[in-house]
Amino acid sequence: MSRNDFPHSVVDVRNVSHRYAEQWAVRDVSFSIEGSGVIGLLGANGAGKSTCMNAMCGVLQATDGDIFVNGKSIAHNPDAAKRELGFLPQQVPLYPEFTVDEYLRYCGSLRGLSGQDADKAVKEAKGKCGVSHFSKRLIGALSGGYRQRVGLAQAILHKPSLVVLDEPTNGLDPNQIVAVRDLICEIGEERTVLLSTHVLTEVNESCEEVRMLHAGRLVFSGATYEFRDLIPPRGIRVSMKNPPDSSVVGLIPGVLGVDPINANTFVVSTEQIAEVTDLLIAESVRSNWRLQEITALRASMEEVFAYLSGEVAAPVQSS
Repeated sequence: MSRNDFPHSVVDVRNVSHRYAEQWAVRDVSFSIEGSGVIGLLGANGAGKSTCMNAMCGVLQATDGDIFVNGKSIAHNPDAAKRELGFLPQQVPLYPEFTVDEYLRYCGSLRGLSGQDADKAVKEAKGKCGVSHFSKRLIGALSGGYRQRVGLAQAILHKPSLVVLDEPTNGLDPNQIVAVRDLICEIGEERTVLLSTHVLTEVNESCEEVRMLHAGRLVFSGATYEFRDLIPPRGIRVSMKNPPDSSVVGLIPGVLGVDPINANTFVVSTEQIAEVTDLLIAESVRSNWRLQEITALRASMEEVFAYLSGEVAAPVQSS
């Protein structure tokens, strides 16, 4: 396998498969991630997400295939590859009897940092993650949100090319979620972050790209906006100050049905979103309907997730 296949990628997952006994958890998964940013890793329970993450971080050796991190093979050069990695598992590996400084210095020593290099790395990681004022505080005395920040600090301590986060906001309150989400986005400005989560709001708010697994296979790889738009819009929501009778709107070519929501708002069913939108705008101007809002009704990310997971039928494509 040649690195030349992905000359600019931070992560190259190439034809990775893994099985436990006779059960395949991941089958022939390939994708690449280029440059900095936050990428969401999605999948229902049992989809192969954890197996893929563990193989990527060198926690297990894949049955087939290989993974390169910044050009270094997990299978053939694991020590070098792991030096390019930072990992925050779902259960944060903290020692409650350590202070924040003691813990981060210990993590630095595991990464080969010592002396002034360790001092500088700990100081920078604490500053980035907003825990400098808790340097002498016992980790066991910190709130859940600040423990998560300390966990993130250890993951970026050695300035890895790739940071892998497994459900990093799990169990946090809404304010803590926003703070940790903002921190993850800041980290993503400097390096590649792979964010595993079941919370699609997190993906929508934080991630620029999505990789999704289902039944051990990759079913989506692309930008987050492409994920959101995977199912075609199912209609148009229209609000007007001087609306006509719904039967008048129903006469517009391409309109399949009109469902009033209130006196001024209705939903137009159509498979020709762009064409009908243009016709509605033109007719509103011509007939003085005083258009206030016109919006395509797009599927939610939950609906897209269900579609890719095979839980709902394939969307009907307009001709």
